[in-house]
Amino acid sequence: MLDRRKLLQLGATMMAMPPLALGASPSSTSMSETTGALITRPVPSSGEQIPVIGMGTSRTFDTENDPESLAQLTQVMQLFFEAGGSVIDSSPMYGKAESRVGDVLRAMTPRPPVFAATKVWTTGKEEGIAQMEQSAQRMAVDTFDLIAVHNLQDWRTHLETLKAWKSEGKVRYIGITTSHGRSHDEFVEVMRREPIDFVQFSYNIEDRAAEERLLPTAQDRGIATMINRPYQKGSLFAKTRGKALPEMASDIDCDSWGQFFLKFILSHPATTNIIPATSKSHHMTDNMKANFGRVPDANQRQEMIRLFQSL
Repeated sequence: MLDRRKLLQLGATMMAMPPLALGASPSSTSMSETTGALITRPVPSSGEQIPVIGMGTSRTFDTENDPESLAQLTQVMQLFFEAGGSVIDSSPMYGKAESRVGDVLRAMTPRPPVFAATKVWTTGKEEGIAQMEQSAQRMAVDTFDLIAVHNLQDWRTHLETLKAWKSEGKVRYIGITTSHGRSHDEFVEVMRREPIDFVQFSYNIEDRAAEERLLPTAQDRGIATMINRPYQKGSLFAKTRGKALPEMASDIDCDSWGQFFLKFILSHPATTNIIPATSKSHHMTDNMKANFGRVPDANQRQEMIRLFQSL
């Protein structure tokens, strides 16, 4: 948590940066260039609509609480909220990320609406409860919107706790996550047997393994999806560096490869929310433009795959 001295330092650092406040007019390179309404998708278990572009915090928010880092993360989160974002996902696995999210939220006046998501990543019932309570303190959250069991670690124990917490109103949604394409067999079995609201896994235009079982099962079972690694840890940009954006990108309101990759993920009907992670303001602005405009239809989706594979 920030003490008074560090809050004053953060304020001084922010004063030296270009003005950017919640509710202020976006800059000429931000959301003023987008058209249309904010794209939202429903959480199947409740019908609640959430914006399709969220914010991940893995690696990008794992920083010290020095004034420069906090000022940078504050500007990134301001841009996120300005563009209609609300879903912020973190985890105890991400080092100091939960704490940095909480530091920034505490300093924001007024505090913007947040759909706060984290994970439980430990073994044992009491250990899981203690970790989740600590996450709430770190992220400055009274009631989490979503807590998921991270990478299925001790999932039977933690899901029992989470189901009880949900019935008691201590958390709104519960789920499970996987990454790196591992444990899909067990993951699908949990999706089929347990009353979960969300799943999180990797999916992008290059790594499409989730299309085989994860996305169809989520669609069949009425489970919301949260997609991580939309840029394949940045490797997609290595393939497109120096390559012109295809003409068809304008048909789906994309003016960058990043938006192109995000719109591809949105073109799958089972996608609920995507959580690209960044600590750079210009990347956040670019990401959030994908939360507006047209979504590719089935034919355009196939053309996007063809164009990417031809690079």
